[in-house]
Amino acid sequence: MAVVTMRQLIESGTHFGHQTKRWNPKMKRFIF
Repeated sequence: MAVVTMRQLIESGTHFGHQTKRWNPKMKRFIF
């Protein structure tokens, strides 16, 4: 897996933020 920075997560949040149900449960602690 590629290293994802917090900035990338925040910026990408505007792209797929509406697809929260598709997020991997294991990544939940990284999602705000």
